[in-house]
Amino acid sequence: MSILCVWILIQKQQYAKKFELLDPIFDEQTRRLWAAAESQTLDHSGVSVVSRATGISRTTIYQGIKDLAELSKPTPLIKKKRIRATGGGRKPIREHDATLLRDLEQFVAPVTRGDPESPLRWTCKSTRQLAAALVEQGHVIGRQKVADLLAELGYSLQANQKPKEGSANHPDRDQQFNYINEQTAAFQLRNHPVISVDTKKKESVGEFKNGGREWQPKGNPEAVNGHDFPDPKLGKVNPYGVYDQNANVGWVSVGTDHDTAEFAVESIRRWWYKMGLLRYPNATELLITADGGGSNGYRVRLWKIALQRFSNESGLRISVCHFPPGTSKWNKIEHRMFSYISMNWRGRPLVSHEVIVNLIGSTTTQSGLTINAELDTNLYAKGIHISDAELETLNMTKASFHGEWNYTITQNCSS
Repeated sequence: MSILCVWILIQKQQYAKKFELLDPIFDEQTRRLWAAAESQTLDHSGVSVVSRATGISRTTIYQGIKDLAELSKPTPLIKKKRIRATGGGRKPIREHDATLLRDLEQFVAPVTRGDPESPLRWTCKSTRQLAAALVEQGHVIGRQKVADLLAELGYSLQANQKPKEGSANHPDRDQQFNYINEQTAAFQLRNHPVISVDTKKKESVGEFKNGGREWQPKGNPEAVNGHDFPDPKLGKVNPYGVYDQNANVGWVSVGTDHDTAEFAVESIRRWWYKMGLLRYPNATELLITADGGGSNGYRVRLWKIALQRFSNESGLRISVCHFPPGTSKWNKIEHRMFSYISMNWRGRPLVSHEVIVNLIGSTTTQSGLTINAELDTNLYAKGIHISDAELETLNMTKASFHGEWNYTITQNCSS
């Protein structure tokens, strides 16, 4: 983060605190004048900083600046202006336009970009374009209000940055994103579950330094090992996550053995029988969105064989959509679940399996996210070979568009 950004953030926090202390004694006029005076102490960004810190609209602050200029005249007219009663004035746009936020989210969600370690989401569409699209739908809104609503929803403007993973963007990347969004919307319309799956990065178990800080008695930080060599007894864990996009709930299997395709499907299986089936008792289909690589990669034969076994057992028709190579950060589980787990245990040494499971299970957000976590101590062998003959037993149908990424596995009655 640049020095300028840090400075602006500090200024916003200061003005927010001032406003919180003084607002109970402000009336409409004094609130407007105070905001205008504070904005004038900064450079050209003063109006924006004060507006975002206090929630006072830019229009109101600009009116306050005119009022301040009026005060310098011999007979200022501002003293004659009427002050509205408490609760007067224009109501927030969301109070008389109930579908505004939903429609705005629909415009930005298909191209939402996320960083696994950041709770922020960001959009590459301009506020002018979004405002114009909303107006076409019948909403009355301008670009500045769109910017304010995006900030409330957790979005911020970000510069372009090339991801380090992947050698190049696939030419059909955007088309695959659109295909995934279309499939997701279709499943949700039929009230069938849509899950996003992935393995969080491996974590060493023991008294090791964990990034971030937490409140401790001053001068008494928690002591950890001076090295990061894995504990030979505790080893590492593989948290495999399942995020229910419809319900905003998650499941994490904390595996103590290898991160294999069998472990991945077993995690999905546990989610289904312990959470999914209860929420979707009438579901006959399941959509899985997954990365293109790793234990649930589209080239992994064992992944498909394990899904076939799960389909045979559950009777579910399982559709899978993989993200193109080099685009794993677009997977919703990264910025809607894993990022909050990282925030929840920051600065906390992951000293035992119990601590890890409890920290994951206690992760929540203001938007209602809840997570169930469970330790998986099963052994999962590496290097299992799947022959061509075994692969031919799959009851799998490939989509017409990139069948290697998009396919459906249905119950194999002969099994």
